[in-house]
Amino acid sequence: MLYWHNQLDSMWSVFVSLFNLEPQLWPALILVVLLSMTIHEWAHNYVGWRMGDPVPRQNGKLTLNPLAHIYWFGFIMWVVVGFGILGTADISPYRMKKQGRRWRWLAAVAAGPFSNLVLAIIGAILFRVLPGDVLRLGSIGAFLEIVVRFNTLLFVFNLLPLHPIDGWQIVLSLLPPELASWWQRNQMNTMYLLLGLILFSFVAANTRLPDPLWLVIGQPAQALRVFLIGF
Repeated sequence: MLYWHNQLDSMWSVFVSLFNLEPQLWPALILVVLLSMTIHEWAHNYVGWRMGDPVPRQNGKLTLNPLAHIYWFGFIMWVVVGFGILGTADISPYRMKKQGRRWRWLAAVAAGPFSNLVLAIIGAILFRVLPGDVLRLGSIGAFLEIVVRFNTLLFVFNLLPLHPIDGWQIVLSLLPPELASWWQRNQMNTMYLLLGLILFSFVAANTRLPDPLWLVIGQPAQALRVFLIGF
């Protein structure tokens, strides 16, 4: 049951493929994007609140209502160009309890991408255990495949150690104080690197040039997807 293109030689092609679904599957794609973004940001906020930050609760972020989490400018950017910040989380390490603050922050930041991994695993389990006639009913199989593909992509993407992606904060939390200071001083450099990778991915999609963004995101996400659903 394959609803996507098999040959994807650049990271930009991965995002373009999201929009090359049959029109009848577009509502499923929109639903998956909203679901994945909402769970991701809710996980950040919920764990941040449990780690001592009161703001997520005060700002009404402990909800699964997508409107409470969506970042409209970034969401529109994603729709237009394939890249964008879909949602935001109101968490800060400085509002968390002082004891073990670094690890509390790590838990809150890592909760987002790992929630996408959980969604991908759930989608894959359902895809594997439901009988074929059920998967074909109302494009349920297509929906589950989109869940797995989109969430494996989000999981790997958000582990990139580049600002402002979650992976940058994860690395910051894991580094000892001396290296953490150096990492913070180079925050903007990592963001410039991310922008360069994104721009180069656009170029690679229309040339024979290798795409480094595909190598660091697309291939690991593809390997994880194949492990979960078999293709």
